[in-house]
Amino acid sequence: MSFSELGLCAELLRAVEDQGYTSPTPIQLQAIPIILEGKDILAGAQTGTGKTAGFTLPLLQRLHSNPPEMSPRRPLRALILTPTRELAAQVGESVANYGRHLLLKSTVIFGGVKINPQIQQLHKGVDILVATPGRLLDHVSQKTLDLSKIEILVLDEADRMLDMGFINDIRKILRLLPSNAMRQNLLFSATFSDEIRQLAEGLLNHPEHIQVTPRNTTAERIQQTIYPVDKGRKREMLSEMIGKGNWRQVLVFTRTKHGANRLAQQLELDGLSAAAIHGNKSQAARTKALSGFKNGDIRVLVATDIAARGLDIDQLPHVVNYELPNVPEDYVHRIGRTGRAGNEGEAISLVCVDELKLLKDIERLLKRSLPKVQLAGYEPDPSIKPEPIQQGRQDRSRQSQPRQGQSRQDQPRQSQPRQSQPRGTGQGQRATSETKRSDGPRQAQSERGNSHKPQRARPSGQQPRFAGNGQRQKRPALLGGA
Repeated sequence: MSFSELGLCAELLRAVEDQGYTSPTPIQLQAIPIILEGKDILAGAQTGTGKTAGFTLPLLQRLHSNPPEMSPRRPLRALILTPTRELAAQVGESVANYGRHLLLKSTVIFGGVKINPQIQQLHKGVDILVATPGRLLDHVSQKTLDLSKIEILVLDEADRMLDMGFINDIRKILRLLPSNAMRQNLLFSATFSDEIRQLAEGLLNHPEHIQVTPRNTTAERIQQTIYPVDKGRKREMLSEMIGKGNWRQVLVFTRTKHGANRLAQQLELDGLSAAAIHGNKSQAARTKALSGFKNGDIRVLVATDIAARGLDIDQLPHVVNYELPNVPEDYVHRIGRTGRAGNEGEAISLVCVDELKLLKDIERLLKRSLPKVQLAGYEPDPSIKPEPIQQGRQDRSRQSQPRQGQSRQDQPRQSQPRQSQPRGTGQGQRATSETKRSDGPRQAQSERGNSHKPQRARPSGQQPRFAGNGQRQKRPALLGGA
């Protein structure tokens, strides 16, 4: 079946052709006709299956086919909520690309950047708004937008929003919208948890259920492999695999922001171009790192789970779990960055003795055992005993609390008053509209990234590392960052 058989208008078909797509994906085949009928949906599909176009195309057509009543100011008619800035930017780009031949205006708002340019854009009038929950509520508090005319609400990556503790923000936003009966509600998620179904019960009106693949499964085109290794040798092993394998584009996941910074610095010293991306990085730094990664200037992008959500690279060949996630569902999200748009992908996990329980949890979720490969020279030391893993996120039952290691920009708001701090500490001070507002409360200084701290000098006699060409390369003895 082609896109022309789905009932899309000529302007949208032209935009789809401009993007180089000819055949709809399974999620698009199921979702587009239902949304065009005006029904609510609860849809689950793996990342990389085209679910963004699955709701963007019919949303644009419904707004285009049903123009609003004449008014002095263009009303805001559609709201798309996403959990992270990167995902908001990606969705906003899709809305702009598919709507380029329509007389509809859209914009994107998220934290981590100045709010005044966003206010100016909203004052010009927009039909479609893509937003993160915290920055949306910032604008609501400043009365820079009106949500009372919303006709279509989309929750994208809804499971991640619940995971990050945005449920209270979502409830606040829902109270500002027209009643459920007066709007169409679309809930999309890469994974389909029981918590999502509970949210759907209070949000959706007799929804159509779409499940393209079984719940919490991974793409068939992704080759998944476990490599046992001692924790202290993970970085050495990763450098060797990248160098000897001549991997040109690798996305590496760590649990914490500080861990991402440290690993990126160490890989640079190994002769590999690398950058870290996480919530404590400015939006400009995150955009620059992602751009360099896409165009090949950066070979290794080290990311935390939150920052990587929304990364859309069609032909990303390698994803590495440098550290396994504490929550099994995050494994599905992580490796879903590769094997997209019908391409092959490889997902590698470096697993130490501390993470064996996490590995069992992941395999239990996937309902299968993952293949193990032992790389010669990196056999784990059987005398090493497992140690507790520092938790990088709170339990799901405490969704209203921010995660440890979570970005200030991506944290949900909290109702507790902030404690006052002495002047000069940088904490407890009110952000103005011209500063980088967060999507939630500020994080304690002790939890922020420590990349600014000087690193200890590299001890002599350390194992030589591998450069980008696979050759051994010794580090200068006095270079920092080891």
